[in-house]
Amino acid sequence: MILAPNLCFRTIPTTCTAVKHQKEPHRFNPVTQTKTKACECYDLHKELLPYAKAWSWQKQIVKEKKALLQRNEDCPDTLIILQHNPVYTMGTGSSEKYLNFDLAEAPFDVYRTERGGEVTYHGPGQLVMYPIINLRNHKMDLHWYLRALEEVVIRVLSSTFSIKASRIEGLTGVWVGNQKLAAIGVRVSQWITYHGLALNVTTDLTPFSWIVPCGLQDRQVGSIQGLLQEFQSSTRADTQNPDDCQLIDISYKSLIKEFCEVFQLEIHQKAIPGSEFWREKQ
Repeated sequence: MILAPNLCFRTIPTTCTAVKHQKEPHRFNPVTQTKTKACECYDLHKELLPYAKAWSWQKQIVKEKKALLQRNEDCPDTLIILQHNPVYTMGTGSSEKYLNFDLAEAPFDVYRTERGGEVTYHGPGQLVMYPIINLRNHKMDLHWYLRALEEVVIRVLSSTFSIKASRIEGLTGVWVGNQKLAAIGVRVSQWITYHGLALNVTTDLTPFSWIVPCGLQDRQVGSIQGLLQEFQSSTRADTQNPDDCQLIDISYKSLIKEFCEVFQLEIHQKAIPGSEFWREKQ
Protein backbone atom coordinates (compact mmCIF):
# COMPACT_ATOMS: atom_id res chain seq x y z
CA MET A 1 0.00 0.00 0.00
CA ILE A 2 1.09 3.61 -0.51
CA LEU A 3 1.73 5.31 2.79
CA ALA A 4 1.41 8.86 4.02
CA PRO A 5 2.61 10.10 7.40
CA ASN A 6 0.46 11.43 10.17
CA LEU A 7 0.41 14.84 9.58
CA CYS A 8 43.20 9.96 5.40
CA PHE A 9 41.88 10.87 1.99
CA ARG A 10 43.63 9.56 -1.11
CA THR A 11 43.56 11.33 -4.44
CA ILE A 12 40.78 9.94 -6.59
CA PRO A 13 41.79 9.44 -10.23
CA THR A 14 40.15 11.22 -13.12
CA THR A 15 37.19 9.20 -14.35
CA CYS A 16 37.03 8.93 -18.12
CA THR A 17 33.63 7.56 -19.01
CA ALA A 18 32.78 7.20 -22.67
CA VAL A 19 29.59 9.14 -23.25
CA LYS A 20 27.34 9.79 -26.15
CA HIS A 21 27.17 13.50 -26.88
CA GLN A 22 24.11 15.03 -25.25
CA LYS A 23 22.58 18.32 -26.17
CA GLU A 24 22.60 20.50 -23.08
CA PRO A 25 20.24 23.45 -23.38
CA HIS A 26 19.86 24.13 -19.65
CA ARG A 27 22.27 26.65 -18.23
CA PHE A 28 22.73 27.84 -14.68
CA ASN A 29 22.91 31.60 -14.31
CA PRO A 30 24.15 32.52 -10.84
CA VAL A 31 22.54 35.32 -8.91
CA THR A 32 25.05 37.70 -7.36
CA GLN A 33 24.24 38.54 -3.75
CA THR A 34 25.54 41.70 -2.12
CA LYS A 35 25.89 39.83 1.16
CA THR A 36 26.31 36.15 2.08
CA LYS A 37 23.25 34.97 3.99
CA ALA A 38 23.09 32.48 6.85
CA CYS A 39 21.74 28.96 6.40
CA GLU A 40 20.83 26.74 9.32
CA CYS A 41 22.09 23.19 8.76
CA TYR A 42 20.92 19.99 10.41
CA ASP A 43 23.66 17.46 9.74
CA LEU A 44 22.56 13.83 9.88
CA HIS A 45 24.68 12.66 6.94
CA LYS A 46 25.89 9.62 8.88
CA GLU A 47 22.39 8.75 10.10
CA LEU A 48 19.52 6.72 8.63
CA LEU A 49 16.28 8.61 9.19
CA PRO A 50 12.88 7.07 8.37
CA TYR A 51 11.31 8.89 5.44
CA ALA A 52 8.06 9.75 7.22
CA LYS A 53 9.92 11.56 10.01
CA ALA A 54 12.03 13.60 7.60
CA TRP A 55 8.99 14.49 5.50
CA SER A 56 6.99 15.63 8.53
CA TRP A 57 10.01 17.59 9.79
CA GLN A 58 10.32 19.46 6.49
CA LYS A 59 6.66 20.42 6.51
CA GLN A 60 6.93 21.71 10.07
CA ILE A 61 9.89 23.91 9.09
CA VAL A 62 7.98 25.20 6.04
CA LYS A 63 5.03 26.06 8.31
CA GLU A 64 7.34 27.95 10.67
CA LYS A 65 8.91 29.91 7.81
CA LYS A 66 5.51 30.90 6.44
CA ALA A 67 4.58 32.20 9.89
CA LEU A 68 7.75 34.30 9.97
CA LEU A 69 6.90 35.80 6.59
CA GLN A 70 3.37 36.62 7.70
CA ARG A 71 4.84 38.56 10.64
CA ASN A 72 7.35 40.27 8.32
CA GLU A 73 10.21 38.70 10.26
CA ASP A 74 13.51 37.42 8.93
CA CYS A 75 13.17 33.99 7.29
CA PRO A 76 16.58 32.26 7.18
CA ASP A 77 17.28 29.32 4.91
CA THR A 78 17.56 25.77 6.25
CA LEU A 79 19.35 22.67 4.98
CA ILE A 80 18.81 19.09 6.16
CA ILE A 81 21.26 16.46 4.95
CA LEU A 82 20.81 12.78 5.78
CA GLN A 83 20.42 9.21 4.56
CA HIS A 84 17.18 7.24 4.57
CA ASN A 85 16.17 3.73 5.45
CA PRO A 86 15.17 1.89 2.24
CA VAL A 87 12.01 3.47 0.83
CA TYR A 88 10.28 4.30 -2.46
CA THR A 89 8.75 7.73 -2.96
CA MET A 90 6.39 8.91 -5.66
CA GLY A 91 5.54 12.41 -6.85
CA THR A 92 2.09 13.93 -6.70
CA GLY A 93 1.29 12.79 -10.23
CA SER A 94 3.37 9.60 -10.32
CA SER A 95 2.01 6.56 -12.12
CA GLU A 96 1.94 3.13 -10.49
CA LYS A 97 2.84 1.59 -13.86
CA TYR A 98 6.46 2.41 -13.02
CA LEU A 99 6.40 0.01 -10.05
CA ASN A 100 7.65 -3.46 -10.98
CA PHE A 101 5.89 -5.06 -8.01
CA ASP A 102 2.45 -5.43 -6.49
CA LEU A 103 1.86 -2.67 -3.94
CA ALA A 104 0.46 -5.25 -1.54
CA GLU A 105 3.84 -6.99 -1.61
CA ALA A 106 6.14 -3.96 -1.89
CA PRO A 107 9.73 -4.69 -0.82
CA PHE A 108 9.85 -1.40 1.11
CA ASP A 109 7.39 1.26 2.21
CA VAL A 110 6.02 3.40 -0.63
CA TYR A 111 5.07 7.05 -0.04
CA ARG A 112 3.17 9.32 -2.40
CA THR A 113 4.37 12.87 -1.75
CA GLU A 114 3.66 16.38 -3.01
CA ARG A 115 7.00 16.74 -4.83
CA GLY A 116 7.34 16.68 -8.61
CA GLY A 117 8.61 13.70 -10.58
CA GLU A 118 8.02 9.97 -10.78
CA VAL A 119 9.01 7.12 -8.46
CA THR A 120 12.52 6.89 -7.02
CA TYR A 121 14.38 4.96 -4.34
CA HIS A 122 16.16 6.23 -1.23
CA GLY A 123 18.43 4.10 0.90
CA PRO A 124 21.75 3.78 2.73
CA GLY A 125 24.75 5.16 0.88
CA GLN A 126 22.68 7.89 -0.78
CA LEU A 127 23.09 11.45 0.50
CA VAL A 128 19.82 13.37 0.52
CA MET A 129 19.75 17.15 0.75
CA TYR A 130 16.54 18.93 1.72
CA PRO A 131 17.02 22.68 1.21
CA ILE A 132 14.13 24.56 2.79
CA ILE A 133 14.90 27.98 1.45
CA ASN A 134 13.11 31.22 0.82
CA LEU A 135 13.48 31.89 -2.90
CA ARG A 136 12.72 35.55 -2.20
CA ASN A 137 16.30 35.64 -0.90
CA HIS A 138 17.65 34.19 -4.15
CA LYS A 139 15.53 34.19 -7.32
CA MET A 140 11.80 33.58 -7.52
CA ASP A 141 12.12 31.18 -10.42
CA LEU A 142 11.51 27.43 -10.10
CA HIS A 143 13.54 26.58 -13.21
CA TRP A 144 16.49 28.57 -11.85
CA TYR A 145 16.21 26.64 -8.58
CA LEU A 146 16.26 23.24 -10.32
CA ARG A 147 19.30 24.26 -12.37
CA ALA A 148 20.99 25.48 -9.17
CA LEU A 149 20.50 22.09 -7.46
CA GLU A 150 21.91 20.37 -10.54
CA GLU A 151 24.85 22.77 -10.50
CA VAL A 152 25.70 21.79 -6.93
CA VAL A 153 26.05 18.12 -7.90
CA ILE A 154 27.86 18.82 -11.18
CA ARG A 155 30.46 20.85 -9.27
CA VAL A 156 30.84 18.14 -6.60
CA LEU A 157 31.50 15.47 -9.19
CA SER A 158 33.96 17.64 -11.10
CA SER A 159 35.90 19.30 -8.28
CA THR A 160 36.13 16.34 -5.91
CA PHE A 161 36.07 13.27 -8.14
CA SER A 162 37.13 14.58 -11.59
CA ILE A 163 33.91 13.11 -12.99
CA LYS A 164 32.43 15.08 -15.88
CA ALA A 165 28.68 15.19 -15.39
CA SER A 166 26.00 17.01 -17.34
CA ARG A 167 22.35 17.86 -17.74
CA ILE A 168 20.18 16.27 -20.44
CA GLU A 169 17.68 18.15 -22.57
CA GLY A 170 14.15 17.90 -21.24
CA LEU A 171 15.13 16.01 -18.07
CA THR A 172 15.86 17.01 -14.50
CA GLY A 173 18.83 15.55 -12.65
CA VAL A 174 22.55 14.97 -13.12
CA TRP A 175 24.00 12.43 -15.51
CA VAL A 176 27.27 10.78 -16.42
CA GLY A 177 26.69 9.33 -19.86
CA ASN A 178 23.50 7.29 -19.64
CA GLN A 179 23.70 6.92 -15.87
CA LYS A 180 21.71 9.15 -13.55
CA LEU A 181 23.68 9.87 -10.38
CA ALA A 182 21.40 12.46 -8.79
CA ALA A 183 17.61 12.71 -8.77
CA ILE A 184 15.81 15.96 -8.01
CA GLY A 185 12.21 16.47 -6.99
CA VAL A 186 10.93 19.59 -5.25
CA ARG A 187 7.89 21.39 -3.99
CA VAL A 188 7.57 25.16 -3.64
CA SER A 189 4.87 26.75 -1.51
CA GLN A 190 4.70 30.55 -1.20
CA TRP A 191 8.26 30.54 -2.56
CA ILE A 192 9.48 28.26 0.25
CA THR A 193 11.14 25.12 -1.11
CA TYR A 194 11.20 21.62 0.32
CA HIS A 195 12.06 18.08 -0.77
CA GLY A 196 15.29 18.28 -2.78
CA LEU A 197 18.03 16.09 -4.26
CA ALA A 198 19.45 12.61 -3.75
CA LEU A 199 23.01 11.70 -4.79
CA ASN A 200 24.02 8.06 -5.09
CA VAL A 201 27.40 7.71 -3.41
CA THR A 202 27.82 4.10 -2.22
CA THR A 203 24.20 3.11 -2.77
CA ASP A 204 23.22 -0.50 -3.47
CA LEU A 205 21.51 0.05 -6.83
CA THR A 206 19.55 -3.24 -6.79
CA PRO A 207 16.27 -1.68 -5.50
CA PHE A 208 16.22 0.62 -8.55
CA SER A 209 15.67 -2.48 -10.71
CA TRP A 210 12.29 -3.04 -9.01
CA ILE A 211 10.98 0.27 -10.37
CA VAL A 212 11.36 2.38 -13.49
CA PRO A 213 13.37 5.18 -11.87
CA CYS A 214 11.87 8.59 -12.60
CA GLY A 215 9.72 6.89 -15.28
CA LEU A 216 12.67 6.70 -17.71
CA GLN A 217 12.65 3.34 -19.49
CA ASP A 218 15.89 3.75 -21.46
CA ARG A 219 18.15 5.20 -18.76
CA GLN A 220 20.36 3.68 -16.07
CA VAL A 221 21.16 4.62 -12.50
CA GLY A 222 24.74 5.00 -11.31
CA SER A 223 26.75 5.92 -8.23
CA ILE A 224 30.02 7.67 -7.48
CA GLN A 225 31.47 4.46 -6.09
CA GLY A 226 30.45 2.51 -9.18
CA LEU A 227 32.10 5.01 -11.50
CA LEU A 228 35.32 4.99 -9.49
CA GLN A 229 35.40 1.20 -9.53
CA GLU A 230 34.67 1.20 -13.26
CA PHE A 231 37.62 3.50 -13.85
CA GLN A 232 39.93 1.42 -11.69
CA SER A 233 38.91 -1.78 -13.47
CA SER A 234 39.18 -0.36 -16.99
CA THR A 235 42.61 1.20 -16.42
CA ARG A 236 43.96 -1.41 -14.01
CA ALA A 237 45.06 1.51 -11.92
CA ASP A 238 46.92 0.56 -8.74
CA THR A 239 44.95 3.04 -6.66
CA GLN A 240 42.99 2.30 -3.52
CA ASN A 241 39.62 4.03 -3.53
CA PRO A 242 38.14 5.34 -0.27
CA ASP A 243 35.97 2.93 1.72
CA ASP A 244 32.22 3.51 2.05
CA CYS A 245 32.41 5.72 5.14
CA GLN A 246 35.23 7.81 3.72
CA LEU A 247 33.39 8.27 0.44
CA ILE A 248 30.23 9.40 2.24
CA ASP A 249 32.22 11.91 4.31
CA ILE A 250 34.11 13.24 1.28
CA SER A 251 30.89 13.64 -0.69
CA TYR A 252 29.12 15.32 2.22
CA LYS A 253 31.86 17.92 2.68
CA SER A 254 31.90 18.66 -1.04
CA LEU A 255 28.10 18.96 -1.21
CA ILE A 256 28.10 21.49 1.63
CA LYS A 257 30.92 23.50 0.05
CA GLU A 258 29.33 23.64 -3.40
CA PHE A 259 25.83 24.30 -2.02
CA CYS A 260 27.19 27.32 -0.15
CA GLU A 261 28.95 28.62 -3.25
CA VAL A 262 26.02 28.14 -5.63
CA PHE A 263 23.46 29.69 -3.27
CA GLN A 264 25.96 32.11 -1.66
CA LEU A 265 25.18 30.97 1.85
CA GLU A 266 27.13 30.51 5.07
CA ILE A 267 26.37 27.34 7.00
CA HIS A 268 25.52 27.51 10.69
CA GLN A 269 25.23 24.06 12.27
CA LYS A 270 22.11 23.51 14.34
CA ALA A 271 21.53 21.01 17.13
CA ILE A 272 19.48 17.99 16.09
CA PRO A 273 16.04 17.91 17.78
CA GLY A 274 15.80 15.58 20.76
CA SER A 275 13.82 12.40 21.30
CA GLU A 276 10.61 14.19 22.31
CA PHE A 277 10.55 15.94 18.93
CA TRP A 278 10.85 12.65 17.05
CA ARG A 279 8.15 10.96 19.13
CA GLU A 280 5.80 13.77 18.08
CA LYS A 281 6.55 13.00 14.39
CA GLN A 282 5.52 9.35 14.63
